[in-house]
Formats: sequence, C-alpha cells, structure tokens
Amino acid sequence: NLLTESMAYSLQCGGKRLRPALFLITSELYGGKEEEVVPFAAAIEMIHTYSLVHDDLPAMDNDQYRRGMKTTHVVYGEAMAILAGDALLNYAFEVAATAFEMCPGDIRAERAMMVLARKAGIFGMVGGQVCDVEAEKRQLPLSKEQLLFIHENKTAALIQAALMIGAILAGADRAQVDALEKIGYNIGIAFQIQDDILDVTG
Repeated sequence: NLLTESMAYSLQCGGKRLRPALFLITSELYGGKEEEVVPFAAAIEMIHTYSLVHDDLPAMDNDQYRRGMKTTHVVYGEAMAILAGDALLNYAFEVAATAFEMCPGDIRAERAMMVLARKAGIFGMVGGQVCDVEAEKRQLPLSKEQLLFIHENKTAALIQAALMIGAILAGADRAQVDALEKIGYNIGIAFQIQDDILDVTG
C-alpha cells in the first residue's frame, strides 16, 4: 500500500548507514552475537530515517531533495510523509522488540530498549531538534554551551545509542558502556562540525 511504499522509499534514499555499522562493530568488539544486535541496528536506521523525513517537511527545513532524490513529502505529499515518519518510528520499536525473543529472561534487551527510547526521545534526538527549532525562530546568537547541547542531542544521541546498545547486548559492563557514550558524543560533535563546515563551503 501507499504507506509501506513511502516508508520503503524513505529508507532507500541512500546514506552511509553509519549507525547500524557502529552497532555491529561494537557488538563484535565485545564478543556479541550479530543476530542479537540486528533488530536494534535496523530499528535505529528507521528512527534516523523518520527524523529526516520530518526534518524535510515544509514546516521544518522545507527540503526538496535529500542525497540526490526528491524528499518523501515531495513525492508522496505532506500528509503521507508525516504518516510514513510516524510509521517508521513505531515499526522501529516493533522490530527492536524482537530482541526479547532472542534473549528471553535476559535484562540486556531491556537495558538496550531503554537506551534506544531515551536517546531517540525528548531527552535525546527530539529534545535537540526542539532546541534547534526554537533557536532558529529566535534568530539570536547561541552560546557554545547551547550549540553543543543541540548537537549532543540532535546528532550525537543516536550515535551514542548505537555504540552503547551494541556493547550492552554483547555483555559489556557499565563502565565500558559509559565510556562508549562519551565516545559517541565526540563522534557526533565532530560529525556535526564537519557538516556545518560543508554547509558553508559547499
């Protein structure tokens, strides 16, 4: 149907698939099983994609193209793009929840789900996007701290989730997971700085 077609179109817009790759690499690093991490790796790509679909909407960035392809709202209309984003977000958690069947009675999947929900939600990516939208609306200069807060949550949060969940599912201890959260922050900030420079120079 049109909904699943628009979801598939959004997911197939290309990209580096950085976050799923980080899942697999981190899981391998700590001796995890690939089949246990794949549901979360797929889920995080769906969450990332839904955020891009909504970012591209006229009420947000009003982008007509992403990675050389027309954006979802241009091809399917604004209403279907909103619904495709909503569906991707919900389906992401449905897919991630299949990990509970792979690790019955094991709290690793529960901890992983909590990290995914938090990093994707109001204390992570969505929270960062809200601050970004409000900052653009006010059109006032941001302090370094405000800018880093936006980038930490809008960009770094899902990178942190990929590293942390890959390690959690592989059985890493709390200190190792905390260290990976800091590494994810640094990667996310570096990624955003590079992206901002490319926006100016490109």
